[in-house]
Amino acid sequence: MVLAGILGRYYCHMKNPTYIMIENFLKQHGHLSSKRYNYLEVKKMTNSFKKKLGQGGFGSVYKGRLQNGSLVAVKVLSKSKGDGEEFINEVASISMTSHVNIVSLLGFCLEGSKRFLIYEYLPNGSLEKFIYEEKDPLRFKLTMNCTTMYNIAIGVARGLEYLHKGCNTKILHFDIKPHNILLDELFCPKISDFGLAKLCPRKESAVSIFGARGTAGYIAPEVFSRNFGAVSHKSDVYSYGMMVLEMLGARENNNRRVDFSSENYFPHWIYNHLESQQDLQFRCAKNRNDEEMVRKMTIVSLWCIQTDPSNRPAMTKVVEMMEGSISSVQIPPKSFLYSSSVPQSQSSDSS
Repeated sequence: MVLAGILGRYYCHMKNPTYIMIENFLKQHGHLSSKRYNYLEVKKMTNSFKKKLGQGGFGSVYKGRLQNGSLVAVKVLSKSKGDGEEFINEVASISMTSHVNIVSLLGFCLEGSKRFLIYEYLPNGSLEKFIYEEKDPLRFKLTMNCTTMYNIAIGVARGLEYLHKGCNTKILHFDIKPHNILLDELFCPKISDFGLAKLCPRKESAVSIFGARGTAGYIAPEVFSRNFGAVSHKSDVYSYGMMVLEMLGARENNNRRVDFSSENYFPHWIYNHLESQQDLQFRCAKNRNDEEMVRKMTIVSLWCIQTDPSNRPAMTKVVEMMEGSISSVQIPPKSFLYSSSVPQSQSSDSS
């Protein structure tokens, strides 16, 4: 009776097109076999999914421990989550990477409709928990000083530069936001959640995607409307710029002074303050050195969110500007999304 049940479930799995598609993918990538776990092993490592770390649109994340004692985060993909694309994207993308600023995929499990991804455990969780003051005011004051945010911003930039230029296959993330940046015990940032990622040959600049992908507020204009230009690695650059502005508390800072009408869109507010040499008054800036770091991060972010993708710097240039002197970073032109009266001009790097 038990055997009949097992064989019945196996037969159902074999007829499941999503299961077949994923299994075919895994067969084509034989090197991944050593990272494959079965469901009982996943259940054991999570102590029957006892400690939940978080919840998202993809499903849930649980804390676990491997046989060697290493702590892990087990991501349980929702059964209703599409046709297996997210699973394949995550496994295919991260299995190709090895970088200090990219989360490590330690294993996975596929048994019928059950899909699990096993990552290294990062004790400080996601960046979003540290930048929204209302979630934990004390934590914000203790950890999110300017130097910490500056190092996180540079780390994420280096991670994206690696994805765009350091891999044999270019990887476009398409969902850069605070929630998808994880922090280790030393606040070293690691880019995670490659469910929307797109692989493309390194020589190709533009990619083809169907529909918009990403999170509202961080999606580049060309991703939801091709009238703005081609979708490319510059789309990640835009999301990065919006994320850094969010890190700096730009929205909260803006919200205390003006409303969110079209005339007071917060990058516009920031730009006007920079242009008129006014103090941005970010809460993290405690001294002159902090103010310079904030100013540099802000200016680089404004370059990144230029409406025309060709006016945005590539991530290599972003890293260069972030690590360079504030005196070498010029204020960019206004983007026509929030100022139609100022014409676009060329960025210092459009590669």
